Amino acid sequence: MTCKEFIDILDAYLEGGLTPQQRAEISKHLHLCPECVDYLDSYRFTIRAARDCGCGADDPVPTDVPEELVQAVLAAFKKAPDQSS
Repeated sequence: MTCKEFIDILDAYLEGGLTPQQRAEISKHLHLCPECVDYLDSYRFTIRAARDCGCGADDPVPTDVPEELVQAVLAAFKKAPDQSS
């Protein structure tokens, strides 16, 4: 598995939507690739930070925030499993 392949299926991985074989491939890749481990940790942190900030999807966004960033954060927020329990 390449880093790009990992990133392409990261959402499905976090949602638990992969086959056992795909999860094993990711596990193997993460064991060999510290950069993707860092990326995964950062991705999870960003999702938690967005959830923990108390901001909702309906809250106004400052006008200087790029729309692309807003959409990416909202998409990740909606897809992430609730890890608060």
